[in-house]
Amino acid sequence: MEKATVTIVGSGPSGLATAAYLHHLSIPYILLEREDCFASLWQNHTYDRVHLHLPKQLCTLPLLPMPPHYPTYVPRRLFLDYLNDYVTRFHIRPVYRRSVEAATYDNGEWKIEAKNLDSGEVEEYRSRFLVVATGETCDPSIPEIEGLGSFTGELLHSTDYKNGGRFAGKKVLVVGSGNSGMEIAVDLSDHGARTSIVIRSPVHILSRRIAYMTLVVIKYLPRKWADSFATMMSKFEYGDLTKYGIQRPKKGPFALKDDYGKYPVIDAGIVDKIKSGEIKVLPGISTIKGNCVTFENEKEGYSYDVLIFATGFKRSTKQWLKQRGSRKKGSRNRFASAQSDPHSKEAVQSHNRVSLADRPTAVSFPVVISGANPRLTRMKMKQKESLKRSAVP
Repeated sequence: MEKATVTIVGSGPSGLATAAYLHHLSIPYILLEREDCFASLWQNHTYDRVHLHLPKQLCTLPLLPMPPHYPTYVPRRLFLDYLNDYVTRFHIRPVYRRSVEAATYDNGEWKIEAKNLDSGEVEEYRSRFLVVATGETCDPSIPEIEGLGSFTGELLHSTDYKNGGRFAGKKVLVVGSGNSGMEIAVDLSDHGARTSIVIRSPVHILSRRIAYMTLVVIKYLPRKWADSFATMMSKFEYGDLTKYGIQRPKKGPFALKDDYGKYPVIDAGIVDKIKSGEIKVLPGISTIKGNCVTFENEKEGYSYDVLIFATGFKRSTKQWLKQRGSRKKGSRNRFASAQSDPHSKEAVQSHNRVSLADRPTAVSFPVVISGANPRLTRMKMKQKESLKRSAVP
């Protein structure tokens, strides 16, 4: 059994940032990571052309700015270089190949059980504080579709996609209209694939410029004003996209993000390609039979060589994060509520914000963006000070 003041689960950017701050405050911690490297999503499961969608000054991690020679929108390779420097600078040493099986809070202490994926043994860790930094991208998700098992072409998830080079000349259907799906569709088209994309739900599409301007607006004005600004600017830049099969949501982009965890799409060239006909927009899939895909409200299907699912991830946290035992009478367990329905508004909010479970003992840090949200930054600073005070004997 190992003990520390804080146990961190997950060594993505948020877990690394938390570890750096704890090191800075001289607070003992243990950092557990399921994979064999830190930032495994960035290292192993992103496509080649991926860039940070926001300017580097909004994506820098605490205590170490990105180098001044980095471009405004940092590519994957340079971001990984930055993370490597970050790990070295703050002496971060994750315990790799540890899959958390259970985390239970009782009598003022967290008990974490983690399986050593090399030896198969279950190890025990104890700490007063637990930081859940597993983020929103844990286990790839592919929806259930009638006849999917009969598909005779190639099928893959976006985490396995690198670039469109080998798909040139093939008919490819991208399922999913988030940032990954839209950008993969653009990449496929650039490499000569005959590309279609399923856009089933309304979606906000913002240019990088509009996204940055909106983040500036929300620093000083209420959310509803920032939402109105973003929607107005998007309409001005792109016009009415309904005739191309793209509907705008009734709620603004920040409201959707806060309430349901749905991000706006940052335009990487998708709108121009859709308008020009290079990328075809289709509604939700009805059935699949062989290589023929039939869509909602359409009688005839289309044949495809490849299906790429950019349909997001399943959160694994609800499977192992428990809480029982001592807490204030009548207090509400926010994590327990989130576990009962991981897609609920409350569950999304507990993952997307810095959240406390009754007392400052379990903290969720899935996203670290410095300067993007002053209210969030103030919350983080207060909790860090509380953590520092609590750690002092």
